Amino acid sequence: MPSAITPLEKFPPITPSGILAFQFSSWYPRFSNLSIKSTIIRPLSQEFREYLDSEGVFIPEGSEDVPPEITLPDIEEHHEEAEEQRRKFAFPELDGKIRRAISKYGAVFPKLNFSSPRDAAWMLPASSPLRCTSPADVYLLLKSSDFVLHDIDPELVFQGVETEGALSARPPYELELVLRKWYSVDHSRELRCFVRREQLIAISQRDPNYYDFWNEAGTKDKVLDAVTEFWEKNIKGKWAETNGNYTFDFLLTRDLSRGHILDFGPYAPRTDPLLFTYDELFDLAKQATSDSKAEFRVIDSRSHPAATRNAPAHQHNMVPMEALAMSSGRNLQEFAGMWQEEIRRSARDESDDESDDEDT
Repeated sequence: MPSAITPLEKFPPITPSGILAFQFSSWYPRFSNLSIKSTIIRPLSQEFREYLDSEGVFIPEGSEDVPPEITLPDIEEHHEEAEEQRRKFAFPELDGKIRRAISKYGAVFPKLNFSSPRDAAWMLPASSPLRCTSPADVYLLLKSSDFVLHDIDPELVFQGVETEGALSARPPYELELVLRKWYSVDHSRELRCFVRREQLIAISQRDPNYYDFWNEAGTKDKVLDAVTEFWEKNIKGKWAETNGNYTFDFLLTRDLSRGHILDFGPYAPRTDPLLFTYDELFDLAKQATSDSKAEFRVIDSRSHPAATRNAPAHQHNMVPMEALAMSSGRNLQEFAGMWQEEIRRSARDESDDESDDEDT
């Protein structure tokens, strides 16, 4: 642990080995009995990395349950040509491991070392987002996500961290696939907790929507006590590799008295502070004492500036299914040209329809 006289900085220094402490395979074995049941598949092949990094959204051969393709008039021929030119991928061994995990858990939701494809949840039925029942579902989510791109590139993984000597001394980084038992999670009970120098300083509601129960008398105090007790009993003192600086995401039980660890993350700018700013967290850290309580923030009214009930989560990642079909196997320039041509064609068709209406 850092010395008491060490000056407190806004962000603690993080080394490459400190970053790797937050990948799933590093922390899960220590906390598996307090978290959601999960299967870790590692290492993944270079070919799988190349598949995730390739252009277009498509499913590897043999992964089953391929969604029906949607084609538009006059582009089917171009689509077939792209299918012929696109590199083929198949991962029969990985398919088998995914199927075994699905058989074990009933359904899974995937993530890589650090990131989950939450931004691609709209690719699967809204009634069960992120619920995968086949390898094809897993690949579809990962291939459609911008979030997981961070985990594919080691330069992004280690971006902004302090070097530990020569670049060659950086710890090896292996891509991993995590399959977690799928639950229909009530996002209103998800929290993010912030810890500096082994002091729980802040807790934030994670989902940016208003929920009535957070305004019920005694609820916040009850939850604050429950989270603090859980942290002190199960987590405190177990992050020496980061000098007690970290964040953790927590899912409360329905009665709000206990919970489960969802994930850990670095105390760093790359981690969203949610209802706080890092300047506010820095002030809280400076003021914290051994007996002070964490500050707990929730969205306590429908007019709260952070409330986004009417905005779909990660809506900037959503594209029309027509666009998805056209993108398959194409680079960005080719897709942009075809999409603009389709827009012009649609405009001409509408104009012709209006002219016909005027003539009748």
